[in-house]
Amino acid sequence: MGGHVDKCESCGHIRISYNSCRNRHCPKCQNIQRGQWIEQRQNDLLPVPYFHVVFTVPDKLNSLFLHKPKLMYDLLFQSAWQTIMQFSYTSIHAQTGMFALLHTWGQNLSLHPHIHCVIPGGGIDHKNHWKQVTVSANNKAFLFPVTNLASVFRGKFIAQLQNLLPQDNKFVFLLRKTSWVVYAKQPFAGPDQVVEYLGRYSHKVAITNHRILNVDKQSVSFKWWDYRNNCQKTTSLSGVEFLRRFSQHILPKRFVRIRHYGLLATKNRPLLRNIQTAFGINHKNIVKKDWKEMSRLFLDFDPDLCPKCKIGIMQCVETFLPGRSPPFKYFTQNNQLSNNNQW
Repeated sequence: MGGHVDKCESCGHIRISYNSCRNRHCPKCQNIQRGQWIEQRQNDLLPVPYFHVVFTVPDKLNSLFLHKPKLMYDLLFQSAWQTIMQFSYTSIHAQTGMFALLHTWGQNLSLHPHIHCVIPGGGIDHKNHWKQVTVSANNKAFLFPVTNLASVFRGKFIAQLQNLLPQDNKFVFLLRKTSWVVYAKQPFAGPDQVVEYLGRYSHKVAITNHRILNVDKQSVSFKWWDYRNNCQKTTSLSGVEFLRRFSQHILPKRFVRIRHYGLLATKNRPLLRNIQTAFGINHKNIVKKDWKEMSRLFLDFDPDLCPKCKIGIMQCVETFLPGRSPPFKYFTQNNQLSNNNQW
């Protein structure tokens, strides 16, 4: 992608910086986008308790997720929101909202589709008044029973799956008999903690560079956390197997993996602003910041300051263009050789 060379005007330190590929599956190119997204979400927060709910599907569905990813991931989003919306209307008689973030991986890069949802503890009734979720005597807020959430989520998912991709009765029977897991965390301490949490989950990829321990000609070694045994482990995979596992988590083109529903949807932004005003929150227009300012705010990194002497200013002294791909003639010759060798 090309890049540039910076030199400190004080101590002469040289730094080479490569241009971002801007691919959402890259473990290095999502920090600025994450910071911008967090800043936007800060404007949507309310002074109410927030809950973290995770919807997970059984591994029996993994083959369908691999062969029909867009359809199945859309179905996962729809079923999760319909479940939350139903409980909101029946339990507190109000419309709530939700941030939903798709994750497709487990710690060891296995396929594990699930959705992280952040839900405010309340909603708007038919009179546009805010209604709070149940609060106990010790001032502890509760959302909805997770066992009931799991049952309703399973029913909605299987019913829609049958409409979109009719399945064998035996397979559907096994799905209904399998325990579907819906996990709910305690409410967040406050809006600031919500933003911090969302920042960790909003723009993650299947594996980040700091988890990779070693790469050689035969294998890739990385560390991962075993949640079942509550310990850290190390795994070594062949290069082909590592790429196979990573490729499972490449999403369909233009697929939206972060979605907003209900009160937090874009179309309901005016209503959300009215709710914030009722809570005494003054909404401020966000001024778009450049990548240098975002680095200072969210990465604790000043790109203009010399990383060595911490005094001088880095000045660009050279730029270099992206590498050129091989000519078409090269691919044609290689294809002919491959065909002759019966690859």
